[in-house]
Amino acid sequence: MYKWAYGGWASAGIDAWTLGMEASAVIGLRTMKMAAGGTGAAEEARLMVSEKMQAALELQTALVSGRLGGDPLADTRKVLRHYRGKVKANRTRLG
Repeated sequence: MYKWAYGGWASAGIDAWTLGMEASAVIGLRTMKMAAGGTGAAEEARLMVSEKMQAALELQTALVSGRLGGDPLADTRKVLRHYRGKVKANRTRLG
């Protein structure tokens, strides 16, 4: 059981690192869009803030309603999956 648990956490760590790299790419794309100025930059800034607030609210709701569960590793994976979906959607939209 110990090896499975360690492997699970190691895998979650790699998933977190990958999410960080994907988020970094989105930050670069957003920076370029905002640097271009105009209405597109203003809309991107508004989207950035509202999406972050919405994503956090969704997770908070899942936590207080018990939808995250109670297993730390499984909960970590759910949180990573949640944010990865948001980051992927932004990367697709911006790229």
